Amino acid sequence: MRSTRRCSRNGCPRQAVATLTYVYNESTAVVGPLAAFAEPHTYDLCEPHARSLTAPRGWNVVRHEGEFEPPPPTTDDLVALAEAVREAARPAPPRPPGDEQSGGPQHQNPQTGRRGHLRVIPPNH
Repeated sequence: MRSTRRCSRNGCPRQAVATLTYVYNESTAVVGPLAAFAEPHTYDLCEPHARSLTAPRGWNVVRHEGEFEPPPPTTDDLVALAEAVREAARPAPPRPPGDEQSGGPQHQNPQTGRRGHLRVIPPNH
């Protein structure tokens, strides 16, 4: 599947579950559920960073009161997965006679292959 959005904090590898925005004219930082799309001037945060965020002196932090949950998979992810399953279910094309001796990795295991970021593995492995 496509890579998920990661926390904006330097060096943090966790998945983002919250979005931080600023309301400068009110000196307020707002930490809410993850926005549908990454926007300029917003920051995606993992749960630990969203819960522990502090603001400069004189600023207020408005924080979402519920649980932060990772976003559901997008339609693109589901379509890619469905296509990979369909491709894996297709029978392998018949080999021409005498093709068993030809070299190269593509001839050693014809049912194992890559398509984009997904890998098809034959069921007997």
